[in-house]
Amino acid sequence: MIDFDELRDLAADVRIFIEASDDKASALRAVVTAYDVVVGIFPSQSGPDLMVIKGHEVLDHIAQSQSAAEYSHTAIAFQTRDQAIALQQALAA
Repeated sequence: MIDFDELRDLAADVRIFIEASDDKASALRAVVTAYDVVVGIFPSQSGPDLMVIKGHEVLDHIAQSQSAAEYSHTAIAFQTRDQAIALQQALAA
């Protein structure tokens, strides 16, 4: 089950880290690099929504093996789904 409260807390921590940095792009890259799975959280008409920004392979492996594998994860808050897609595409390039 998805714990939106945990993801919101993680996203708040990430936001504080990035805002405190002089180089926000480097801070964002550091966050994405540091974790196995990065989830984008953003508002939608039906409440909070999610998108996997990084780590599809990790989550697919866990789902297929039905294991409780350890992985690190964090969340990044976005204002829109399009912003989450833009970061996902930038990472894939």
